[in-house]
Amino acid sequence: MTGQFYPTVSGRILRVMLWTTSLAVLLFLVAPLLAIIPLSFTSGEYLQYPIPGYSFRWYEDFLFSPEWILAFRNTFIVGTATSVLATTLGTLAALGLSRDGFPFKRLVTSFFILPVVLPAIVLAVGTYFAFAAVGLTNSLVGIILAHTMIAVPFVVITVGATLSGFDHNLVRAATSLGATPVRSFFKVTLPLVFPGVVSGAVIAFATSLDEVVMILFLAGPDQNTVPRQMFNGIKYYLSPTITAAATTLIAVSILLLVAVGALRARAGRQQRPAKENS
Repeated sequence: MTGQFYPTVSGRILRVMLWTTSLAVLLFLVAPLLAIIPLSFTSGEYLQYPIPGYSFRWYEDFLFSPEWILAFRNTFIVGTATSVLATTLGTLAALGLSRDGFPFKRLVTSFFILPVVLPAIVLAVGTYFAFAAVGLTNSLVGIILAHTMIAVPFVVITVGATLSGFDHNLVRAATSLGATPVRSFFKVTLPLVFPGVVSGAVIAFATSLDEVVMILFLAGPDQNTVPRQMFNGIKYYLSPTITAAATTLIAVSILLLVAVGALRARAGRQQRPAKENS
């Protein structure tokens, strides 16, 4: 029958080897997470296997302890503000870089990507000396600005990928019909790149949620975030509460990844009809 594909024996063996290798690598990457999650439900005072019993006491400590409540509140404030600022700045930068004839496009793009390339410790030390001179250390404002600097490149990359298939003639057509630049942005450009913008916002929030090196240099005792509180707990006293916090962060990260995947799939479905009609 035409159209059917009958793989050879060597092809089948290669396929099995490929799947086995992929599953082995995936298990290697996920194994540390699988080891941490059960420990968050232990009833013991220490991190040990076998688990003596199961309890939610460490989740109660994570959710109701004053130190963790402060860390969670700071993490939410910093992450939300970082997401808003980084999404705004990164979207505007991506729109500018997507235009034809942009001068020194590669140089400017490299400048935006620089915080991702530099080692975290080098960026943190430089940021500390720059912020200390203007009094931005030991404050949430300084942390938000530092996290925004780290998150902007991810927004530029995400929104830039969405703009790769954007037709700028649509903006020109809206302008020729009397629309102002602001109106054409909100009525034409933003709806088309909205999935990429939201994906960039989610990634910016996740970047702030995961960051700890910059916090160690810029934050004071009142600016603890969840990652720094976990770092301090590991440094001074290894409490199972850390595993509860880690499990919660894993769950949040998975939800963010699912949201980003759904948004990218939606953007792909929206771009297909546009390409077919063009």
